[in-house]
Amino acid sequence: MTAAVGVVGAGAWGTALAQMLASDGREVLLWAREAELVDEINSARTNSLFLPSAKLARPIRATTDLADMAALPVLLLVTPAQFLANVLGGIGRSGGDVVLCSKGIEAGTGRLMADVARAAAPGASLAVLSGPTFAHEVAAGLPTAVTLACADGEAQWQRLSAAIARPTFRPYYSDDVTGAEIGGAVKNVLAIACGVVDGLGLGQNARAALISRGFAEMQRFGLALGARAETLSGLSGLGDLVLTCSSTSSRNFSLGKALGEGANAADVLGAKNSVAEGAFTAPVLAEVARNRGISMPIVEAVVALLEGAAPAHEVVAGLLSRPLRAENPLV
Repeated sequence: MTAAVGVVGAGAWGTALAQMLASDGREVLLWAREAELVDEINSARTNSLFLPSAKLARPIRATTDLADMAALPVLLLVTPAQFLANVLGGIGRSGGDVVLCSKGIEAGTGRLMADVARAAAPGASLAVLSGPTFAHEVAAGLPTAVTLACADGEAQWQRLSAAIARPTFRPYYSDDVTGAEIGGAVKNVLAIACGVVDGLGLGQNARAALISRGFAEMQRFGLALGARAETLSGLSGLGDLVLTCSSTSSRNFSLGKALGEGANAADVLGAKNSVAEGAFTAPVLAEVARNRGISMPIVEAVVALLEGAAPAHEVVAGLLSRPLRAENPLV
């Protein structure tokens, strides 16, 4: 059997996607940087480093050779956002469908992942897969719904939905690539803030308020960059925000919780195998917002915490002391 779908990146999310795609017996090629991890996946059918809870399906085959991925009709890119350009460039992709599953904004350039991918693989048809997903639940076959935003419209959607949809993994069509990307990137930063609220013991009222006001920031930023309101209100925006702001299964929420409990950001990040993308996205997001005159006080507060500018309780106090105003998400 020859694989039709490749997954680039064998972290928790990439491995979960490969497991889901292989659930109906179709072969999936999974790329990992670490040779020892490739050996473990192929021999023991486990990924003890990133997804220890899953026994991986037989149709998954792992490789360290990026060239193996070049000719596959469909590629899911699940590398950390800051490495997307190098990895996609290393594949030498000249066509086919590339589905971006990384959530973030490129440091130094402020580019969304679709812009990064267009430069690295100009002949590819791009799509974005984003939504409320915890890797271990997808790997276990629990019901999941996501946004699949296709830059090339409905014809691409027909191809990709046939390749990606499974009985318990349900994609919903959109052509708003920008909206799907912004929802995924911004919610990671807001999840850190919600974790801080939990770490400080500020209660459920405070977390609900932060989710609501954080969503207002997501809307302001997204609409300014050309996203559509209905996308930001859907699975890849509000849906993903609610999930990641409500559970320690979220790496970003867990990071924020540790910060709220008094930990140092560098120590927490250095102790983890997996990447909390919000920590890398926050300063870039804040800079882009400032340059465009977009008010994002919660995002700015997260940046201050990550930089160690002030203790968590002082940063929260600063948010609470902001001037009272009308509840209007667009100003």
